[in-house]
Amino acid sequence: MMTTSTTTDFPSSLQLSLDDYDRIIGHIHDGGLETDQLSVALEELRCLFQANYVTLILRIPGVQDVGLMLVAGDLEGSGKVTYFRYLHSDTPFSNMPADRVFTVDDVMTFQEWESSTYYRDYSRDNDVYHVMGADISTADAGVLRFRITRGQHQPAFTEQDKTLCSRLLPHLRRSLHVHNLLGRSESLGNLYAEAVNRLSVATLVLDESGGVLQLNDVARELLGQADGLKLVGSRLEASYPSDNRELHKLIRDAVESKDAPQPRESREALSVTRPSGEVSLGVVVEPIPGAEWAEGRGQPAVMMYIRDAVGKSQVDNRVAKELFNFTPAETQLALQLANGLSLEEAAENLGIMRNTARAHLRAIFSKTGVRRQAELVRVMLNSVVSLGRGNIMPLGSRAAVIPRPELRSLHCR
Repeated sequence: MMTTSTTTDFPSSLQLSLDDYDRIIGHIHDGGLETDQLSVALEELRCLFQANYVTLILRIPGVQDVGLMLVAGDLEGSGKVTYFRYLHSDTPFSNMPADRVFTVDDVMTFQEWESSTYYRDYSRDNDVYHVMGADISTADAGVLRFRITRGQHQPAFTEQDKTLCSRLLPHLRRSLHVHNLLGRSESLGNLYAEAVNRLSVATLVLDESGGVLQLNDVARELLGQADGLKLVGSRLEASYPSDNRELHKLIRDAVESKDAPQPRESREALSVTRPSGEVSLGVVVEPIPGAEWAEGRGQPAVMMYIRDAVGKSQVDNRVAKELFNFTPAETQLALQLANGLSLEEAAENLGIMRNTARAHLRAIFSKTGVRRQAELVRVMLNSVVSLGRGNIMPLGSRAAVIPRPELRSLHCR
């Protein structure tokens, strides 16, 4: 029976126990999930090869000699995805065959290396003398450059070093591919979440018991008012018992429909009465498809959307101006009207005369092609003004519960 003390088949200087090999491979694959773990993997490789630096060049420079890199070693910025100087136009390793490990002496003599512009202007100052690397091809991120270096007073890389590096390379490629896919997925997810946020739709992710796992800014603001819906601990509750029973029945039905072998008709919407007397809140739920093997409590089970019919619309002033060619004063008036105020109320809020407001309104009608205030409100609310990224009217605290991804896309230009 093989034990963890068994070593991999490399010369004595590079012998690894299975424990060490598993640890290194584990860090490499964990790097697909978190950039911090990818940094740990590079540090493990730096120690393994007794190198001064291990570098992943994620994006080569365009005009300036600055590349996006992840570096392990005694260097400011080490362990973080950041920009470092990289003389791409001068490096002799820029057109290497993909997925093949090379060293300096595979490319040139050390006399040629020492006299090269790249060595004299960059490598020598950083004590980068011995270089081993590979250009890693990925399915969606192009070619990423992987480099392991030693100083001038350290031994050169051997064929055994290259063999070990070649064995580790496929694992690193898979990790980078997963990292790229997750980074793109999370970035798209956050864009969609932010778009829903700007549309003033409250969104909540619930578990099977009605516990809130995530919510956006609009939901936080809405639940903070405790007018119809509120949080009791982490559990979503309606203000009135009858609504609360219907709410949790709606959640249970959504959970059960997710696991049903055949789709079935079930209630998806609910009107929730508000103690303030304002128009009832509209609630829609839908089940969240999950992995068949994921079990246990606390799993995301239901997505809930809530719309406050009397809530203020978030509108981007800059986008409204660009779409309709409004002046700043016309933009402000149009936003007041879109939020349900009469012309007189809007004029009072803005501190302008009624005649001035009427003049602005005539200009707004002319620019939007509408003739009535109700039509203007419809045009404003149905346009893309709320989807801009400019000066949006704040709803309150902007500290989102839905997290921003820490993974960065490793797309290589």
